[in-house]
Amino acid sequence: MPPDIASNVSELQSRMNFLEEKVMTGIDAVRDNQERMCEDISKIKEAVYNPDNGLYARLRVLEDQSKTYSKFIWLLITAVLGVVAAAASAHWG
Repeated sequence: MPPDIASNVSELQSRMNFLEEKVMTGIDAVRDNQERMCEDISKIKEAVYNPDNGLYARLRVLEDQSKTYSKFIWLLITAVLGVVAAAASAHWG
């Protein structure tokens, strides 16, 4: 092989090795990011769907408390209206 061709082949080979190294480094970085994303997603799923401490469980508790408070307020309003009606009836009756 003439020296020009041999040097071109050597240069091309070194460039290919460099590009291959860059591609492999990029693939490794993508793989690491995917693994981290998978871990994060599983943590998010656990936080949302955990039946005891998850977001849906907390919302359910808040909804139940809201219903209980609503019933209590209606009971209180009814009792106050009953007392007012009884007092008015006793006063005018």
